Amino acid sequence: MAPIADSRIPIPGRITFIGGGNMARSLVGALVRGGTPASVIAVAEPNEELRAALARDFGVAVHDHARAAIEGAGVLVLAVKPQVLKDVCAEIAPRVAATRPLVISIAAGIRIEQLAAWLGAGVPIVRSMPNTPALIGAGATGMIANDDADAAQRDLAEAILGAAGSTVWIEREELMDTVTALSGSGPAYFFLLVEALEDAAVAQGLPRATARALATQTCFGAGRMLVEDPDPPTVLRERVTSPGGTTAAALDAFANGHLRGVVAAAVAAATARGKELSERFS
Repeated sequence: MAPIADSRIPIPGRITFIGGGNMARSLVGALVRGGTPASVIAVAEPNEELRAALARDFGVAVHDHARAAIEGAGVLVLAVKPQVLKDVCAEIAPRVAATRPLVISIAAGIRIEQLAAWLGAGVPIVRSMPNTPALIGAGATGMIANDDADAAQRDLAEAILGAAGSTVWIEREELMDTVTALSGSGPAYFFLLVEALEDAAVAQGLPRATARALATQTCFGAGRMLVEDPDPPTVLRERVTSPGGTTAAALDAFANGHLRGVVAAAVAAATARGKELSERFS
């Protein structure tokens, strides 16, 4: 058994990824860079180009069908699109029922009860929602496990998903739709804000290259402060805001435009959409 990164958590057999897209690639890369031997990782991916890239870049075993890839696997990471997950589960269900590996799903909107129905009773399952910054090792992942996953398996899931960023356990599964709306979709909100800042600065006369450089570095620096400073965002905002100053004028404009209400409506819409997807694929 080999350790994942520096966690010293043993892998019960291989880690097999079903699906070799961007999120799977980010996790595979993070595990290998963290010290997990490529020899204990396998990926099932029907796209020949993606398979070749994974084998070339990380030295992992690749397969074109899930059934071959899951032989000897102690962990299965379901990294396919939600609309095809039911068919994938039907393909691997007999083997999963026989060996009962730890199953980690990163498919948005698919509930644990659905996965259990497709894979069989008694299978330890961790449902998770990572986000795209996992591609650079800065991801944020919400997780929840069923009662069939024991403490060691939860630790193992946390080590695998934590290789590409931070992880948080969620108390109730219905909150995973909010996690999806917040951190899963959140990078797009952030990118939109940077777009808007860039466009606004260009409208005030700055060259676009200058506006982009200043906007991106400002948001990067502010993000680091949020992570590294123990004070909450309210305190950090107040430190920057002098009464009657330029920041105060901008924040007043945000308030007059009901920014908080717009953000709340956006997160609520994404949460509702997540629930709709769960119902569609049930």
